[in-house]
Amino acid sequence: MAGFAQVGVLLVLLAAAWRPLGDWMARVYTEERDWGVERLVYRVVRVDPRSEQRASTYTVAILAFSFAGIVLLYLLQRLQGLLPWSFDRGPVEAGVAFNTAISFVTNTNWQSYVPETSMGHAVQMTGLTVQNFVSAAVGMAVAVSLIRGFIRSRTDRLGNAWVDIVRGCTRILLPIAAVAAVALVATGVVMSLRSGVDVLGPDGRPSTIALAPTASQESIKELGTNGGGIFNANSAHPFENPNPLSNLFEIFLLLVIPVALTRTFGRMVSSMRQGVSLLAVMAVLWGGMLAVIWTAEATSPSFAGANMEGKEVRFGIPGSALFANSTTGTSTGAVNSLHDSFSAFGGGGAMLNMLFSEMTPGGVGTGLYSILIVAIVAVFLAGLMVGRTPEYLGKRLGRREVTCAVVVVLTMPALVLLGTGLAIALPSTADAMTNSGPHGLSEVLYAYASAANNNGSAFGGLTVTSGFFQTTLGVAMLLGRFLPIVAVLALAGLLARQTRVAPSTGTLSTGTPLFSVLVAGTVVLVAAITFLPALALSPLAEGLA
Repeated sequence: MAGFAQVGVLLVLLAAAWRPLGDWMARVYTEERDWGVERLVYRVVRVDPRSEQRASTYTVAILAFSFAGIVLLYLLQRLQGLLPWSFDRGPVEAGVAFNTAISFVTNTNWQSYVPETSMGHAVQMTGLTVQNFVSAAVGMAVAVSLIRGFIRSRTDRLGNAWVDIVRGCTRILLPIAAVAAVALVATGVVMSLRSGVDVLGPDGRPSTIALAPTASQESIKELGTNGGGIFNANSAHPFENPNPLSNLFEIFLLLVIPVALTRTFGRMVSSMRQGVSLLAVMAVLWGGMLAVIWTAEATSPSFAGANMEGKEVRFGIPGSALFANSTTGTSTGAVNSLHDSFSAFGGGGAMLNMLFSEMTPGGVGTGLYSILIVAIVAVFLAGLMVGRTPEYLGKRLGRREVTCAVVVVLTMPALVLLGTGLAIALPSTADAMTNSGPHGLSEVLYAYASAANNNGSAFGGLTVTSGFFQTTLGVAMLLGRFLPIVAVLALAGLLARQTRVAPSTGTLSTGTPLFSVLVAGTVVLVAAITFLPALALSPLAEGLA
């Protein structure tokens, strides 16, 4: 009953935030007036906020901004020994720095290092935390540009990428993260600039407990669906997540913006039914996978009828399952328990969340544009069945539009399957796998699913410190982030150039429960066709053995 109460409270909190936050974000991206601090930023970077960009220019701005972030974050890590608050930890190894720079700029936050011993506070605060804000803002900017493609007609302009990124940070992420950080401190999350505190253990031996400015980074880590922990145990660490109250609040933070963006979408397209239909798809898939993971963990063979291996006793199975489902249903990747120790079907459920392309409800911005892409594919398939040119929100979906959508849909599966196949085929990677058989394959498949979906969580039994995994996972994160962004922005440009088409008797009604079923079915069908053979050899085979 306590577990059901947690889910109930979470849903009430999300419902209460859905309308005001969704409406506020719609105003943020449609209002013409700039704040004073924003005008200062524009003057410093020499940007005219009133000038709008074509799809190609918008894309170049996003890619250039992200590439600059990768270079700067890499340099910060390599020069760590010269920075304050480095605590003599020295430069980060080149391969790890390369992987980490890509990881945080792509909103993946995959970590192949131990934060307490590898990163000083300066790199954490000026490098990793800054990317937690701006990478999330980039995702929202891309989602908003796609919405503009639907609502604009006969234009080649999508807005201004610099304005969208700045507003996402100053008006949405920074204010909410600041309030959330104070709330986390109130629940017991640590906030300190000290490197650690010296203590005597029960056996009388001295040791050092690491400290960090945790609360300020934990808030944006969850709010921006980032997921990188300032401690190696991530949100299972009592300094990051001290009690069930903080656990529930962190789950709320990682879900609230992706959920509220469905209302933002409805407001901007002037049809709230459209936003609600997409929210219904997200909610049904999220709830279904929660039931799978929770049931698998509660009923798997174990001591006293409860599979507690890998779970935090502070949260138990319900709190661990709820967190695991939400962090893999979004592109967060934070963990409050060890997914590698979940039952075969429980861990498989978390993996399947990512293989749904993480749109249940998905990451900040990325979840919305991903489910819109699936909605386009669903409309196209329905149009084929009735022999009509498909239309969505008054825009015709021709060959070029559908090609862009298909590129988005197929990028992640190609990266996951190619990366997993290559890792399994090479004899040199066998030593990285702690487990053999189906679970060993699950560990590798989970790693590439996490990287290509920009999630960042992992099955802990796979050692990824070798050059092969650092490079291939880095490439998967890079391509998994930016190939879909390029295709989405190209699609937005194509849609914006069209004239809106008036609905006819043959137009598929899209703001209905039937359309929600069609979209949900498309999500499940694409994942099943693509990944069922691989899943049959990994978590399904393990669970049925």
